[in-house]
Amino acid sequence: MRIAVTGSIATDHLMVFPGRFADQFVADQLEKVSLSFLVDQLDIRRGGVAANICFGLGSLGMSPVLVGAVGTDFDDYRSWLERHGVDTKSVHVSQTRHTSRFLCTTDETQAQIASFYAGAMEEAREIELQAVADRLGGIDLVVVAPNDPVAMVRHTEECRQRGFPFAADPSQQLARMDGPDVRSLVEGASYLFTNEYETSLLLRVTGWSAQDVLDRVGLWVQTHGPDGVRIEGTGAEPVTVAAHEVTGEADPTGVGDAFRSGFLWGVHAKLNVERSAQVGCTLAAIVLETVGTQEYTLDRADFSKRVARTYGSDAAAEIESKLRV
Repeated sequence: MRIAVTGSIATDHLMVFPGRFADQFVADQLEKVSLSFLVDQLDIRRGGVAANICFGLGSLGMSPVLVGAVGTDFDDYRSWLERHGVDTKSVHVSQTRHTSRFLCTTDETQAQIASFYAGAMEEAREIELQAVADRLGGIDLVVVAPNDPVAMVRHTEECRQRGFPFAADPSQQLARMDGPDVRSLVEGASYLFTNEYETSLLLRVTGWSAQDVLDRVGLWVQTHGPDGVRIEGTGAEPVTVAAHEVTGEADPTGVGDAFRSGFLWGVHAKLNVERSAQVGCTLAAIVLETVGTQEYTLDRADFSKRVARTYGSDAAAEIESKLRV
């Protein structure tokens, strides 16, 4: 399966605040907020939604194609991704801007406050997917993940025009984009990914009902954190999958990206949606137990044991038969 993942490529600066953000806000002073949090920890990690998804797919044995924009400071990151099975030949390199930066502080309740510097990502709008398809000999699926908003709309429109199947993952950009643009990202998607909050935001921004969304996509995959995953499609019974057990929460950054990697690997491996979601939930749990979005390693036997623990031996045997890690 030739899968191209479009979206952000960034460096993550992850900090930990040993308290609760909620305790620092004064209800009648919210319009004048001016806060500084003294953090105990700083980790600088590789990240960006598209790069995280590609890393997960590569770790599961695929050769995903990363499509995005970076600065000339990308060389070390490129080498890292290529060593983990990612095709980076379709990454655009800006000559004037730095690679994007994600700065995120997490408190003791796993609440997060984050900022994102776009940098070179703004040049992603210059990328033509047809050139990627020509190099690969075709594309079986394009993932349109959070990116420069203009690039997201352009990539989605090109997918529809050229007949490339695509997965819509508007995620963080739902808060920035207006109704017409968000509707254009969703219309005709083979897969739509949202979490619980993003589902509510999507419906509010588009003015659509849940059924309106289902009428416009193939499958709608909704993640609900510890409450698991719900997958719906018009004319099909909803599928629900429990969240994978977690031994300890280290850092929630990148958990959603990991789920998408696992789910899309399952699609590639021709597993049904339940099994695909189980793979996604297992990989998401591994990332939740790890500081950083690409700091984990996968072992086939260990991965299968984890699947068996939560989803049973039948699920583990079916998934393990497809694994190449």
